[in-house]
Amino acid sequence: MAAAAARDAKLSCPTLLSLLLLLRMLVVEPAAACSVDAIYSFGDSIADTGNLLREGPVGFFASIGSYPYGQTIRKPTGRCSDGLLIIDYFAMALNLSLVSPYMDKDADFASGVNFAVAGATALDRAVLLQGGVMMPPASVPLSTQLGWFRSHLNATCGSQEDCGKKLAGALFLVGEIGGNDYNYGFFQGIRSIETMKTYVPQVIKTIMDVAKEVIELGATQIIIPGNFPIGCSPSYLSLFSLSGTGDFDDRGCLKSYNAFAQHHNEQLQAGIDDLRKANTDVTIIYADYYGAFMHLLDHASILGFEQDSLLRACCGAGVGYNFNMNLMCGVAGTSVCANPAGRVSWDGIHLIQQAYRAIALSLLVEGFAQPADAVQEIWSC
Repeated sequence: MAAAAARDAKLSCPTLLSLLLLLRMLVVEPAAACSVDAIYSFGDSIADTGNLLREGPVGFFASIGSYPYGQTIRKPTGRCSDGLLIIDYFAMALNLSLVSPYMDKDADFASGVNFAVAGATALDRAVLLQGGVMMPPASVPLSTQLGWFRSHLNATCGSQEDCGKKLAGALFLVGEIGGNDYNYGFFQGIRSIETMKTYVPQVIKTIMDVAKEVIELGATQIIIPGNFPIGCSPSYLSLFSLSGTGDFDDRGCLKSYNAFAQHHNEQLQAGIDDLRKANTDVTIIYADYYGAFMHLLDHASILGFEQDSLLRACCGAGVGYNFNMNLMCGVAGTSVCANPAGRVSWDGIHLIQQAYRAIALSLLVEGFAQPADAVQEIWSC
């Protein structure tokens, strides 16, 4: 109760740090140098800033290279949103330029490299196929992203010592990842929640193995995010809502699927705890995407979101949650809401820029990334 009251107080009377971070996110101007000089990102569509667009988007992602994607920033960039993502706000709050996608061979990678790819999984294709779970043709698992990272280091470091110096001042974002491993199983209708739970230990191990490898290569600051509450996603609500089952919580979300996401996050935090014990000289931060999202829903009106449309996609088609798997945002027969900034969900799977910004602020200043003192130290410039 006391923690909730403190968070509410911060919303009505922002801290100096939150105001400074917000100004940085809104205004590009010279500022004091930060201790972090680059970001290296691994993950999926929550962080992809253009890799899949260059790989060739298909399926759910076929429209990400054209409007209405990117309409808020007046340019489709391959981001699965109307505008910017959490990683963009992290970069701006560190006075860095936006992190370029690895597949953009003309990019300046001075501020780091983004290896995340929309549709990516933690597990390799062969592992998922053994359980009958199909992946889209362009899906790039974590192992491939890690291979890209090694190739990048080989091309840019003169020696192992050079790499160590290069990475010592960098921030690594390992995830959010794993959501698609579960999405593909659930959306294909071939896996129950209990069955999908059997994949969680493998997903967590893969994430931890990638974190261990980047530490061995020289990483000293790592953020590992948890998964969002998928039971609040218009896609899950459209596909799996059954009246009379008692599966809805007070927010209108599906309790069973949110419990699954919490199960993943609990296992992830246990893995992070073990990783910290083995690497006491490395800062390892857990980013609570689940909690930050729920915080957004619970304070939606204060944050400027439309209370009656919190679980309805802005871009899409259909009644109820405005999501139709066969009419994804951007194709003929879909439409865009009049005020995207007032919505939370963009296309039924991904969020609106305004929601990502609110979540980024919650992570940086509202205590949804732990340990909080480490977060403040990184973003204290």
